Amino acid sequence: MRHFTPRQLQEHLETAKIPPFLLDVREQWEYQVCRIEGAQLLPMRQIPGAYQTLDRHQETVVICHHGVRSYQVAYFLEHMGFTNVINLTGGVAAWARDVNPLMPTY
Repeated sequence: MRHFTPRQLQEHLETAKIPPFLLDVREQWEYQVCRIEGAQLLPMRQIPGAYQTLDRHQETVVICHHGVRSYQVAYFLEHMGFTNVINLTGGVAAWARDVNPLMPTY
């Protein structure tokens, strides 16, 4: 598992030839408050029953509020055979602070 800061992810999103899959593992209400553009919602509690629908080889950035749930999901995905997983350190809270200060926070 790799770890990206929000600024590293921003740069990666701007330069990647193939965009990574942005997997937001927060709850629906959190996702409605704020999200990184392009992120797809799949709450953490649903991951064990749905991870088989994801591409194990696609670069996947796991996102949550502060980086704890995303770390747990990224760890789980790696143990399920995912080969290219990135945890967003600090989550959307750090993204709002460091990349997009206009993003709503909670």
